[in-house]
Amino acid sequence: MNFNEIFQTMWHTWTTGGWVMWAMVTLSLVIYFSAAELLMSAYHRGLTKATDAVLRGWVAKPDTAPPSVRELVRYTQDEIRSVTDIEGRFREVEATRVTDLDRRIQFLNVLVISAPLFGLLGTVLGMLLTFKAIGIGGSSASEIIAKGISEALVATQTGMMVAIPGLVMASVAKRWRNEYVAFLARLESITLRHFRPEFHGMTRFFTRPAAPEHSKPEVAPT
Repeated sequence: MNFNEIFQTMWHTWTTGGWVMWAMVTLSLVIYFSAAELLMSAYHRGLTKATDAVLRGWVAKPDTAPPSVRELVRYTQDEIRSVTDIEGRFREVEATRVTDLDRRIQFLNVLVISAPLFGLLGTVLGMLLTFKAIGIGGSSASEIIAKGISEALVATQTGMMVAIPGLVMASVAKRWRNEYVAFLARLESITLRHFRPEFHGMTRFFTRPAAPEHSKPEVAPT
C-alpha cells in the first residue's frame, strides 16, 4: 500500500466518522503529547539499573554522580544533623517527584478512557441516523442507513485505535514510576547506612516497657 492509498483510506475514515472525528483527533493529540511528556519525565533507566556499589560511590562522593542524580544526592545530604533529617529529605523528594508522576499518570488514564466513550458517542449518533432513515423510508433511505451504520462503526473503531496505544504508554509510564520509587528507597537505605555511624545511632529508638513487678506474698510474723 503506497502513500496515496493510505491517505485515501484515512480521508474516507475521516469523512464517514461524523463530527465526532474532530473531537477524536483533538483527543488523540492531547493523549499522545501527554504520554510522550510523561514518558520523558519517568525515564530513569540509567539510574534504576545502577548497582548498590555505584550508589554507595555516589553517596560518598556526590560530585561523581551523573547530573540527573547529583542534585538529589546533595539535597539529601546538605545541612543534615541527624538521620531523621535524611528521612525527611527523602519524603520531600517523594512528595514532589513521585506525586507529580502519579497525578500525570492518572490524568493520562482519564484521557485514554474517554477515547472509547467518544467512539461510543459516535456509534449512538450513527444508529440514530439509521433509525431516522428507516422511519422516513423512500428511495434515499438505503443510502442514509448505510451512512449511519458506517458512521457508527468507524467511530467505534477509531476510539479503540486511539485508546490502545495510550493504554500501553500509560502502563509503561507506571512501570517506570515504580522503578523510580524503588530506586529512591535503595538510595535512602544506602544514605542512611553511610551517615548512621556519624550520628551514632539508628533512625528510630524503641524502648521496651518494663515488666510489671509481681507483689510478693506477705509473710505473717512469728
